[in-house]
Amino acid sequence: MTKGIDHIVLAVNSLQEGARHWEQLGFRVTPTARHPWGTENRLVQLDGSFLEVLAIGEGAELTEPSDGVFSFGAFNRDFLLKGEGGAMFVLDSANAADDRKAYSAAGLQEYAPFSFERIAVTPEGEERPVAFDLTFTTDPLSIEMGFFTCHNKFPENFWKAEYQRHPNTVSALSDVVFVADDPADHHEFLKAFIGERTARLSSLGVEIVTARGTVKVLSPSAYESLFGVRAPSDRRGLKLAALGFQADDPEKFGAYAQALGGRKYGDFWVIEPDRMAGVAVFCS
Repeated sequence: MTKGIDHIVLAVNSLQEGARHWEQLGFRVTPTARHPWGTENRLVQLDGSFLEVLAIGEGAELTEPSDGVFSFGAFNRDFLLKGEGGAMFVLDSANAADDRKAYSAAGLQEYAPFSFERIAVTPEGEERPVAFDLTFTTDPLSIEMGFFTCHNKFPENFWKAEYQRHPNTVSALSDVVFVADDPADHHEFLKAFIGERTARLSSLGVEIVTARGTVKVLSPSAYESLFGVRAPSDRRGLKLAALGFQADDPEKFGAYAQALGGRKYGDFWVIEPDRMAGVAVFCS
């Protein structure tokens, strides 16, 4: 069964500064929440997917990874040693046990089951519990990029329509764009991770349509030609380079983009990654 894009983890050094970039681009960002182990986040909720702006909180007690055990906190801490940006790509899940079974059958790396709870704050200021089952795996060619599925156990407490109404009129995350030296090296892993049997391969790279949004893997030259932005090159394997959004009123989005130094490039607006803590943004 083909999965959909659930969320993107955007690792930043300062949570408030990282969230401010998205607020300046016209997104509504949720209040600060803290994980039990000490990472902190603020979210941008969209239509079925979201962005997780994440930082290591003061006094965090991060578990180190061990054989068969993935550490979410330690992974993001180590990711930040090379700079901010898109650290983890997350798909939705209906059942964590089914995900583990499917990934085992596909030959993907397995880790111990991981679940947690935290408190979410509603737009009215009420506190509600949310809980998640995470199923981690790894692309052996992209060990600096995190991959997992997320089963949201209390969606009624998590999703709030008010948090999904953004001044820039963006409603959905349409594209997740990776860069790799040889995109074809990664399409088998991504197909198995997404649960999709087919991928479109071309001279530009790889494209996989998920149940929610499209995943693209482009060569550095194709990426730079399509978006007019320098391709990232400081990590091995897949590098999460850009996020694409759909706006009900692209020109309203464009007004926010221009204020951040964005520009029109072809049919869409582009904001450079140095304006958005390491990830480029485009919108049409």
